[in-house]
Amino acid sequence: MSRGEFGSPAHLAGRFFTALWPGGPPADGESWALGMLLPGEQQLWRRMSGPDRRHGLAVARRAIKALEGDGAPVPREVVAAALLHDVGKVEAHLGTFARVGVTLAAMVAGRQRLVGDGGAQHGDGLRQRVALYLAHDQVGARLLRQAGSHELTAGWAEQHHLPKQAWTFDARLAHALKAADGD
Repeated sequence: MSRGEFGSPAHLAGRFFTALWPGGPPADGESWALGMLLPGEQQLWRRMSGPDRRHGLAVARRAIKALEGDGAPVPREVVAAALLHDVGKVEAHLGTFARVGVTLAAMVAGRQRLVGDGGAQHGDGLRQRVALYLAHDQVGARLLRQAGSHELTAGWAEQHHLPKQAWTFDARLAHALKAADGD
């Protein structure tokens, strides 16, 4: 992750303040999201924190609104990509304040300096959790592939922090997903 990959200050501030509100999405939103996900994806969704599920649901709704304009239905795997793009954060087991601290430290010091050569595979305790959080895009893609997700769903989790020149998906879909995330 580079400094630009963390999102705008407004995006980060918004995520912080909404993360302070406990609980997941309302029951109707939770039910709708689960209906859009494959069984393995549903298991991952249920592991996500309440604020992350609320964020994923909001991203999905904004992406659908942006993509519905041409009259074609939005494919299920695109909706799943929006819902689950941050699913890799489940492996880090970090709360809101720890996430803020890690994000700020990585923006200042750089990701590599925080995780060193050990990365998410090596190390233990806090250092490993920090590495997992900073690699949530890669971790999420792995989890989604293991869950049997469509490649677009897993691939978007993997690429959602990359610059648009590195995206390997239909540009219209990728732009709508990125804009819906608010980064």
